Amino acid sequence: MKKISIVVLLLGTALFAGSYTKADRIKDMQTMAEAMATMGTGFFYNNNDIVQNGALALSDAIRRIQPPLEEKEEKDPMARYMNNKVIFSNKIVKNIDKKAKTIIERFAVGDVQASTQAYTKIMKQCMKCHHEIRQW
Repeated sequence: MKKISIVVLLLGTALFAGSYTKADRIKDMQTMAEAMATMGTGFFYNNNDIVQNGALALSDAIRRIQPPLEEKEEKDPMARYMNNKVIFSNKIVKNIDKKAKTIIERFAVGDVQASTQAYTKIMKQCMKCHHEIRQW
């Protein structure tokens, strides 16, 4: 009986779970922008707590980022191959998350230069994504 109720619960959750939408992406992008600003403030004030809060918020938001449903379910194989947006965005997500962890680790031990270099590399990844996907 327990197994049946667990299966029913999981199926119900899967059916009613919404897919990642453009509105969700916009909200997460705003969160990421705020996190970047928080880290910048922490660098200027040389405050480890502020930098870590910003880096953790960025890392949390970047892990939620997914391609919208229309990009995932592109029917035309040639368009999917040419756009390659899903693979491209997943790669950027990994790079940003890795650099956010570098910021947390390096700033905590006083290596401000390595932390700000990682911050700059995150900004480059952001601009790369906006240039390629949003055609800025």
